[in-house]
Amino acid sequence: MSQASMARGTLFLSSTAFAHEGMIPARHTCDGDNVSPPLSWREPPPGTRSLVLIVDDPDAPDPVAPRMTWVHWLLYNIPPHARHLPEGVSDRELPPPTLQGLNDWQRSGYGGPCPPIGTHRYFHKLYALDSVLPDLQQPRKARLEEAMQGHVLAACELIGLYRRQR
Repeated sequence: MSQASMARGTLFLSSTAFAHEGMIPARHTCDGDNVSPPLSWREPPPGTRSLVLIVDDPDAPDPVAPRMTWVHWLLYNIPPHARHLPEGVSDRELPPPTLQGLNDWQRSGYGGPCPPIGTHRYFHKLYALDSVLPDLQQPRKARLEEAMQGHVLAACELIGLYRRQR
């Protein structure tokens, strides 16, 4: 298991599927089964009332000339006692009261890497919040980040890479 880089606080995110800045296996992409990778984290800091997971790709569509950040997965209100998400976690397997936002395919749930060109970076960002967010009705990333403002106790990221083999 690899350790992710720490952004703020004392929160660490890792996966048994890939190392920090390592290649994401095809199983977790559009070229494979498109299932979410297993993710685990250490105990969040004191005062944590919920966790948020945002998975996105800042290299879209081309890492040489990126024009947007593509959102792959949004989870919020993950309970602070949770320490992992299993591989291929389904909606009904998410620990209550976890809620989901909309990814850039306009649906909830995980959407794996599927870069049109080049090697892209996939940021798996975990945030510890001092509050439980209201039901934001499947928010987009910007709305979720707005609701998080002023509530982040700690944050970390795990970066995975993927390039399609054609």
